[in-house]
Amino acid sequence: MDLVMPCVIAFVVTYALIKKVRVFDVFVIGAKDGIKTLYNIAPTLIGLIVSVTMLKSSGALDLLSQLIEPLTEKVGYPSQLVPMTILRPISGGGSTALLNQVLSDYGPDSYLGRCASVLAGASETTFYAVTLYYGAVKVKKIRHTLIAALVADFTAAVFSVLTVNLFF
Repeated sequence: MDLVMPCVIAFVVTYALIKKVRVFDVFVIGAKDGIKTLYNIAPTLIGLIVSVTMLKSSGALDLLSQLIEPLTEKVGYPSQLVPMTILRPISGGGSTALLNQVLSDYGPDSYLGRCASVLAGASETTFYAVTLYYGAVKVKKIRHTLIAALVADFTAAVFSVLTVNLFF
């Protein structure tokens, strides 16, 4: 398994040499393009990171979770998953930290651990993905993308609990 990446690299370089491609020159061109892309998306990513940090640090996430919990309890959605459900579309790192907290508090084989794990695997960091990909190609009008992606995240949250109830 340790030799997979070196073998892939050796294969690519060997194939390029056989096809008479100037490997280093093409690599340098690709690196320059990568730096240009980073330059284009860095401000958007920095803004997103600052926003997520402010959301968590200000207590707004906790307040929003507390407001939603009475509704989620009535429909049978575990209140312990509400913060993760809210944060998942915004921040992958933040939601992973909440996932780890659920797993350490309740265990990975517990009902909550399974629901949180399925939620983490079934949902997406929507705002990050939209910011990154649309920012990279400088699209300003995202039309229906955000709404569709948030509906998909909501569906993932609902079906994560239903799936665990159904199969475990």
